[in-house]
Amino acid sequence: MKKMLVFFLFLFVSLTNGQESSTIKLPDPDTTGGVPLMTALKNRASNRNFDTLSLSIQQVSNLLWAAYGINRPESRKRTAPSDMNWQEYTIYLFNKNGVYAYDAENHALKKILKGDYRAYCGLQDFVSVAPLNLVYVSDFSKMRRIEDEEMRLMFTSADCGFIAQNVYLFCASEGLAAVVRGLIERDKLSTLLKLKPEQKIILSQTVGYPKK
Repeated sequence: MKKMLVFFLFLFVSLTNGQESSTIKLPDPDTTGGVPLMTALKNRASNRNFDTLSLSIQQVSNLLWAAYGINRPESRKRTAPSDMNWQEYTIYLFNKNGVYAYDAENHALKKILKGDYRAYCGLQDFVSVAPLNLVYVSDFSKMRRIEDEEMRLMFTSADCGFIAQNVYLFCASEGLAAVVRGLIERDKLSTLLKLKPEQKIILSQTVGYPKK
């Protein structure tokens, strides 16, 4: 009987750990902190020199909510505007442990891959040592009422800029370093993420503590 109890306890823990490893529920974002907006704008800058120190789970929660979280639950609208409310973006987060997709509806991270794939996010050396890389993927199939590919790219690029600027301002407020980048091997990264043809990698953004 005792052996059976130990077995079922082990099975329960194993299943629970498996569920936790596939989806990480983020803590509620702290929306009361930060510096005044004008101070954040004054401090906003691109920085390519990163420490390897990891961000806390609370910092990651705040960062992703600031970037593209839901700030009006009644309408499910986001902190960043999108043309015609397409909400066409998925943010992929790369760290030393794996690759995750941000689920804004549940404010959670869904594990896509296990392992360190940060080097896939860009060609610069700092990309593989900074604690976080965000990859912004637009789903063109969500861009209703516009069929012209060039017009879709124009609108979605603007939407991506709004998200990236949210990240910049959050980092400026928190004393973190950030830089947005377009130098990406998109075919290689698209294959890694198993993206559909209508899913396009637009930009990536590296985040971490500034190197002292």
